[in-house]
Amino acid sequence: MSDHYFSENPQSKSKPIIWEYILRGETFKFTSDVGVFSKHGVDFGSRLLIESFVEPEIEGDFLDLGCGYGPIGIALANSFPNRQIIMADVNERSVALAEKNAKANQVENTKVIQSDRFSNIQSHQFAAILINPPIRAGKKVVYHMFEESEQALMSQGELWIVIQKKQGGPSAKDKLESLFGNVDIIARSKGYFIYKAKKI
Repeated sequence: MSDHYFSENPQSKSKPIIWEYILRGETFKFTSDVGVFSKHGVDFGSRLLIESFVEPEIEGDFLDLGCGYGPIGIALANSFPNRQIIMADVNERSVALAEKNAKANQVENTKVIQSDRFSNIQSHQFAAILINPPIRAGKKVVYHMFEESEQALMSQGELWIVIQKKQGGPSAKDKLESLFGNVDIIARSKGYFIYKAKKI
């Protein structure tokens, strides 16, 4: 089986690359690698999610689920230093990179965990969960992430996702509405949608 960014143990030979990116008005330095999602730069969907996110009113930690090498979690940790940001990914190479990038960008309010969805963070409750879902893993996996996120949110907690219309955006919105009873379209650009669902 070939490597995917959602593989637990990528077998492809490591070829790390480093670049800088401006997110939420701040410059970050990231190291990425083969075998992880969007290895050559911060993808458009993640950037749109990062720039669109608004801090929820309730207290509590944030979760970057499927964090990759860490741009979403690290950017939000920098913007919201009073919040703990949990960054989780099944991919061990992504986890190592996220830890390295958090240190390189001097954000101390992060914790990186290797976890297949919520397998290693089951006891945690969150004020906000952010997902750029692994579309190539299939709709069943993505919808399980939505279902488990609903369970892991505090009351009034928020699930934020980015998804392309052509990659199942309308059906994802329907799924979120069935789980939460509400979905707001926070932003749309170049075929991407930012959805926010609140746990009532």
